[in-house]
Amino acid sequence: MGTYMDVHRGMKGITSEQLKEAHAADTAIEKEEGVHFERAWADPESGTVYCLSTAPSAEAVQRIHERAGHTADEIHAVPLAV
Repeated sequence: MGTYMDVHRGMKGITSEQLKEAHAADTAIEKEEGVHFERAWADPESGTVYCLSTAPSAEAVQRIHERAGHTADEIHAVPLAV
């Protein structure tokens, strides 16, 4: 399992409730791809959303996001953390 940080753009004005709903849509189906979304953050002013997950691959993360209706613009592997 790897750790991934993904980035979504174009979500300007996202509210806390909308972020919770998007995260819930991911977590509702994450097990089908062996993914676990740990946390999500958003900057409503820039419209950028970040999601941290553990998953077998970046492709598995993207498949969940696509099915939940919010494809990631970027997915980065995070091989080191402190």
